Amino acid sequence: MNLNSKNFLITGGTGSFGTTLCNYLLKKNVKNITIFSRDENKQYQMRKNIKDSRVKFCIGDIRDYDSVLNACYEIDYVFHAAALKQVPSCEFYPMEAVKTNIIGTENLLKAASNSKLKKVVLLSTDKAVYPINAMGLSKAMMEKLMLSKNLINDMNTIFCATRYGNVMCSRGSVIPLFVNQIKNNNPITITDPQMTRYLMSLDESVDLVLHAFNNGSQGDIFVQKSPACTLLDLVIALKNIFNYKKENIIIGTRHGEKLYESLLSREEMARVEDNGKFFRLPSDNRSLNYDKFFKEGKEINKEYKEYTSHNTKRLSVEEIQEILLDLDFIKKALP
Repeated sequence: MNLNSKNFLITGGTGSFGTTLCNYLLKKNVKNITIFSRDENKQYQMRKNIKDSRVKFCIGDIRDYDSVLNACYEIDYVFHAAALKQVPSCEFYPMEAVKTNIIGTENLLKAASNSKLKKVVLLSTDKAVYPINAMGLSKAMMEKLMLSKNLINDMNTIFCATRYGNVMCSRGSVIPLFVNQIKNNNPITITDPQMTRYLMSLDESVDLVLHAFNNGSQGDIFVQKSPACTLLDLVIALKNIFNYKKENIIIGTRHGEKLYESLLSREEMARVEDNGKFFRLPSDNRSLNYDKFFKEGKEINKEYKEYTSHNTKRLSVEEIQEILLDLDFIKKALP
């Protein structure tokens, strides 16, 4: 899709993803990029670092419809990254997750539709599939809100979404925690050694979102095929890189954590499209005709399995090391 002379809005734009996406867009001939967030200090730091007149900063709260509507003025496309993303904090304050991840998303969808924007790409998570925690439940509801808009026939704005797993070295992720523990000569704390998580770089997360931006139709959800590893193998790889010998400590699973994550459910795998590097999950456009629910249906092949961090490509310690050594964060952390 042609990005020339287009206006973009990135909600939650001061985070790791928003900053990476902003830097990518600035390399294109875009007209303006609006960074929407409620943290004025992060906006100040981002303004100092970027120093590009095409980047505009808008203080506002995704929970407040009027401030979202104002941010949508003269915008063509939106990337919706504003969210509460930390599982434990959402477990303790679930209504805050509801306000930001659900009500905030509804505010954006309504504002985008009323402003007649061209397309909105929402960022979801593997935790929205078979959710057991408040963060995952709120993100699953975010997806449902998007899909419900798809069923309104007169929608001019295209709403689509991406799902991805752990983004390496993003704020609040586990790799910076482990590196910090190594730097401070502390034991590395592991919740469950056999817990698996997808591994994705920030650049790959941007690639996925741009793929959705370029190819997404109404109600589509896109997933990148990502490798995974166990927490223990990740720790071993980091200890090898930093030549660290101190013993690990097993601290047990935290609130709301799962042994493995899923990017696509078994039911979704039955209708997903394989696009090579990505999966496309088209919207289920059946109408709310209850007679069809009772008389018609589609049997799911028993061979379909959910797409999880347990059954995707499992990385070896050597492969993990190679990936880690390619990350700027690790390069800067090495002596």
